[in-house]
Amino acid sequence: MSWQSRIISGPLRYLLKPFLKHVFDPRHAAQVDLLPYVLRHPPYLRYWHRPGGLTWINTGPCLPNAAILYFHGGAYISGSVEGYLGPLGLLSQMTGVEVCAVSYRLAPEHRFPAAFEDARAAWDRLADLGYRPQDIVLGGDSAGGGLAMALLAALCEEGTPPAAAFAFSPWTDLALTGESLELNAEVDPVLPVTRMAEVVELYLGDHDPRDPHASPLYATYPGCPPVFLQYGEHEILRDDSHRLAERLRDFGGVVSEDVVPEMPHVWQLFDGYLPEARESLVRTAEFVQASFADRSR
Repeated sequence: MSWQSRIISGPLRYLLKPFLKHVFDPRHAAQVDLLPYVLRHPPYLRYWHRPGGLTWINTGPCLPNAAILYFHGGAYISGSVEGYLGPLGLLSQMTGVEVCAVSYRLAPEHRFPAAFEDARAAWDRLADLGYRPQDIVLGGDSAGGGLAMALLAALCEEGTPPAAAFAFSPWTDLALTGESLELNAEVDPVLPVTRMAEVVELYLGDHDPRDPHASPLYATYPGCPPVFLQYGEHEILRDDSHRLAERLRDFGGVVSEDVVPEMPHVWQLFDGYLPEARESLVRTAEFVQASFADRSR
């Protein structure tokens, strides 16, 4: 653990986590979106919005006919593409692949399955633009990582899987059955487990939390492409990633797990602050580049 991580962990543990734990309504926390003001932007960042809630992001020339279809986090009740422009611009720079970020609808105004429907619509939009399944890598973090995995499962069922998929600390089990929710409740520096059920209710309402479109841990993955999962050893969502990896392997998937100790939830966003963020993004970029290396043209 770097000295930078040790410094940042204090404010996260003693300021952010108590705020999330004691805020009267989780929706109030969702309104405090500081990411656009905190996360760093790489030089020459370019982005533009297109129909269907898609934002295309790059920092220069990119591999033709290739895209990373990315879903931001925020527990399905918060977050925005605008807050992720910096990290996604850096990811595009490091991979040499353009990122297509999805502005999906948020709860409670738009409950499940709105987010999944928007994810599927984004995939269909890329198909309309001429992208083949092997031209696309799915990605996401936290709730967006779960959304990416839910879309992956649907595409595998249809026999049209993407080239690959990756996720940072994905939330894959809205039934909240992972042991790490209890085991890591105190050591997780960011997420308060006591509010998780409220967020699930805001998103799902009375829907089954084991619906594969909401909780990809319970989905099936025939013909699964390579998947790369990064998550923290001390996160309450640790088991959401580890159990998903085992589920994917049950269907013959080749899964790489990158488990990092003592890191806060979705530390990959904090490049320029945490050296571990850059190290993790480098490994992600290598995975994405390898996923496109052998595709037929």
